[in-house]
Amino acid sequence: MEQVLEKEQAQDENMDKGKIEKKEFKICGISIWRILAYFIIYSIVGWAIETAFGMLTKGVIESRKSFLYGPFCGIYGIGAVVMILGLQRFNKNNYSLFFGGFLIGSIVEYVISWIGEMIFHVVWWDYSDMAFNINGRICIIFSFFWGILAIYLMSYFNPKMDKLIDKFSPRFLKIFSILGVTILLIDCLITGFALKMFYTRLIDNYNVQISNAQEYADECRELYEIPEVKNFVDKYWNDEKMLKTFPNLKLTDADGNIIFIKDILSDIQPYYVRLFTPRR
Repeated sequence: MEQVLEKEQAQDENMDKGKIEKKEFKICGISIWRILAYFIIYSIVGWAIETAFGMLTKGVIESRKSFLYGPFCGIYGIGAVVMILGLQRFNKNNYSLFFGGFLIGSIVEYVISWIGEMIFHVVWWDYSDMAFNINGRICIIFSFFWGILAIYLMSYFNPKMDKLIDKFSPRFLKIFSILGVTILLIDCLITGFALKMFYTRLIDNYNVQISNAQEYADECRELYEIPEVKNFVDKYWNDEKMLKTFPNLKLTDADGNIIFIKDILSDIQPYYVRLFTPRR
């Protein structure tokens, strides 16, 4: 009798699970909650990779985050999600994966670079001095790297990530995804506002001619001059906080030249700890 009840209970659970799976919105056969989890996890993984890369190449512990507070490097999260979804049709062999990674990775890198400059007026990277580059946004060396990364991602790393995600219940995955994306979105909005205030301060205090400087002046100066706002911004998002959070921040001036913020704020140390001085 007990075995019959257990069997009926298992059938009911499977039916409920099947109903939940049918209701889930999927893209390329992957549930939206898993996609959001990919974005959060790979953003954190990217932050760890970038931090380690900075330690090894520059000998410093510095911030490599995309946002002010959370340990997120958004380009890795976006890149991983687009690669995983886009490479589903290329996941036949290493040759097709390499081609897919080369193509999709290059497109993602170009688009994100363009968004950074057009919307945030930030230059996240510049390949202008490298061979076979397109507008300094992508180059053949890093496109080649994207191809190799696609093979590693789809053949080795992401299957392990799927096994980790599968250990958690659908309810936990949903809560984790919603909470993580909410935190990341709030962090993104705060960062965007803080950067606008920072740019306004750079324009006023250092006469930095940022492209579309008048736009920033019109939008932000009146708000920044409100005593309560100015005191809050200068306390929590002062020059040291902004430079240490974004030590490699670059802007494009009105003449199209790239400006390194650390060169303007040369009296502020742009990193947290120096471990060693690299040989030149």
